[in-house]
Amino acid sequence: MNKKKKFYIKTWGCQMNDYDSLTIANILKKNKIYTDTNNYYEADILILNTCSIREKAQEKLFHQLGRWKQLKNQNPNIIIAVGGCVANQEGKKIIKRSNFVDIIFGTQTLHRLPKMIEKHNKTKKISIDISFPKMEKFKNIIQPKYPNFSASISIMEGCNNYCSFCIVPYTRGKESYRPIKDIIKEVSKLSEQGIKEIQLLGQNVNSYYHIGTSGKKYTFSKLLKKISMISKIKRIRFITSNPMDFTDDIINSYYEIPKIVSFLHLPIQSGSNRILKLMKRPYSVEKYQDIVYKLKKARPQIQISSDFIVGFPGETQEDFEDTINIIKKINFDMSFSFIYSVRPGTPASKLKDNVTLIEKKNRLKILQKQIKKQALNWSNKMINSIQKILVEKIHNINENEFIGKTENYRTVIVKSKKNLLGKIIKVNITKKNKNILHGKHIQ
Repeated sequence: MNKKKKFYIKTWGCQMNDYDSLTIANILKKNKIYTDTNNYYEADILILNTCSIREKAQEKLFHQLGRWKQLKNQNPNIIIAVGGCVANQEGKKIIKRSNFVDIIFGTQTLHRLPKMIEKHNKTKKISIDISFPKMEKFKNIIQPKYPNFSASISIMEGCNNYCSFCIVPYTRGKESYRPIKDIIKEVSKLSEQGIKEIQLLGQNVNSYYHIGTSGKKYTFSKLLKKISMISKIKRIRFITSNPMDFTDDIINSYYEIPKIVSFLHLPIQSGSNRILKLMKRPYSVEKYQDIVYKLKKARPQIQISSDFIVGFPGETQEDFEDTINIIKKINFDMSFSFIYSVRPGTPASKLKDNVTLIEKKNRLKILQKQIKKQALNWSNKMINSIQKILVEKIHNINENEFIGKTENYRTVIVKSKKNLLGKIIKVNITKKNKNILHGKHIQ
């Protein structure tokens, strides 16, 4: 019997990249001749799934490849494959700088990786495929097994918005949507495997749109309704949303579908209308506030997290103060915040960047300090409250301790002599220890 080839995947970036890496692993393991490993020193195939959302992504890639080159020097039979957004963006340039790379695959061609490996084994030639075959990737998805009763599923790919700072439309392509029947089929299968919480993924998830075989039109709100009818699915999350497409029918879903969690990640990027216009974000701060107002009317307890870019070209101190003011006004809980970085080929790369790095770092520090303060306040407010948690794993078997997650991503430790794994239970939060909450199971 031939020994199985071991592969190792290193992933950078968003939840979509994590999902893609799971897909890659499952496609390879389906072939029966491959198995995964967590130790890259023993791998026969090294796979790097890249992200290009931040500056110097290319340098990060080449530094990693430099480390892997040493392994290839010791064993020339090792195959090195580069995929993801940087692969789409750089293509052949990667080979010019690192000629020991064997395979380059794109965000839409990851399902072709087994054949690319097979071809390389036969010919020893470099293989590059960074094309955009529409929907082919989704037709080849092999459903992964999730260990913690929560699973992610991609419902779309790409983006049509072309924000001035963003490289995603160039690396992921235009929006394409999975057929609703395929999504429902996959979620149903996951529910039969014990999954209780589903997270829908997409670059702009709430723009989802599909016309069924009968001619019926399905929007994102209708998709949410269909998923909510799967009885074994108890929680629904989704990421990432664009305020531009957060329509009233989606907001109404918070009235109609209790399974949607009372936590939403809704990127605003800046609190200044002038900067939003430069970013080519087609909404105003007032429009964003109106969405949040309607959401809080539907779900008074809802918490909102967001994305912020600090130091965008032309951002004045007044613009930054507008951002801090909206952070306080909305009372955001958590955020992803970054210093603006130039992405070559984007419209913003042509703007004059007149904010010094020192000032950018100072503004980011102020912003993150404010968000941290608010997130801490949200956690403190939870003490003595009743929360629902999805119990994910055993924390300490000797102490009968389990760990679960609240709807707003807080980790809770709860004691019980009963087996709570995979159950959504009510817990009275009794105390907080650093970032961990402790609670008492309400029978």
